[in-house]
Amino acid sequence: MSDAVTRAAALLKDHRESIDRLDAILVYTLGERFKHTQAVGKLKADHDLPPSDPTREAAQIERLEDLAKRADLDPDFAKKFLGFIIAEVIQHHKKQQS
Repeated sequence: MSDAVTRAAALLKDHRESIDRLDAILVYTLGERFKHTQAVGKLKADHDLPPSDPTREAAQIERLEDLAKRADLDPDFAKKFLGFIIAEVIQHHKKQQS
């Protein structure tokens, strides 16, 4: 194997290890986030509040779009990602109100 290929393989290994660590961070972060949204859902159910809050959701999407731009992440991807999470949270909240 040439030196260039050996260096590339080492870099690839390092990048993949970083990706694996970041994936773990994402999963644990989502787990922590959903613990809090479950608590919010319980509060909403206990006090007969609606499962969704369109005003907050719009503000969160706008905030995330700004964060994405500053992080050099595609804002459309960030909005889709948050949209998916919000939809899951609303489903959980609706179940808690049943």
